[in-house]
Amino acid sequence: MMQNYKVNQYATGIINDNTPVGALTVGQLREVMGLEAQESIVEIKPKPDKRYVYGLAGIRKLFNVSHATAQRYKDTIIKDAVMQQGRKIVVDADKALELFKEQQY
Repeated sequence: MMQNYKVNQYATGIINDNTPVGALTVGQLREVMGLEAQESIVEIKPKPDKRYVYGLAGIRKLFNVSHATAQRYKDTIIKDAVMQQGRKIVVDADKALELFKEQQY
């Protein structure tokens, strides 16, 4: 007793006009599209995360200064690194340190 097995044409690698795109492997699809010669490796470099400090307490810790000195720095030296909305203060720490280094007394 012989059983008839239906041979799946997709498993055999036969590609014709009736072959659904979803049944192709990536390699077969590249071959059909003519992309087999191109090897494209994209290297993604992560953007360094910005470091923020919050409030006068953050400025005090960043520069290891008193409350009054932190207030003076916020209003003068690191003014371009400070974003303030009402009572909320956010400081870009890297930019603040850079501005502080550029400051000359």
